[in-house]
Amino acid sequence: MRVLSRASSELAEGELSSGAIGAVVQREFGITQPAVSQHLKVLRDSGLATVRPEGTRRLYAVNSEPLRELDAWLDRFRRFWTPHLEALATELARGRRERRLGDAAQTERGKAP
Repeated sequence: MRVLSRASSELAEGELSSGAIGAVVQREFGITQPAVSQHLKVLRDSGLATVRPEGTRRLYAVNSEPLRELDAWLDRFRRFWTPHLEALATELARGRRERRLGDAAQTERGKAP
């Protein structure tokens, strides 16, 4: 799954040749070119990526339609986690502010009058 995720992340940046995707995935995961090809096939077969020939190369791109469909489906459930994530963001900001104020107070105390 990590390989598929990494290949998808590369494709999110724009259209890439199978060789370019393979070079990144092989370097990071140490898998063979045939294994990379199998992962690209999974992305094609699932409809998450498209491929088009250009001479001897195969150029891959993200197919955004299934992702839009997934986003629309997930939209029904966002109400369950959005308030919690917003509350977490508020608490994190509060903690950063308190640390910043505490650091400033310590700096002030450490100064000679």
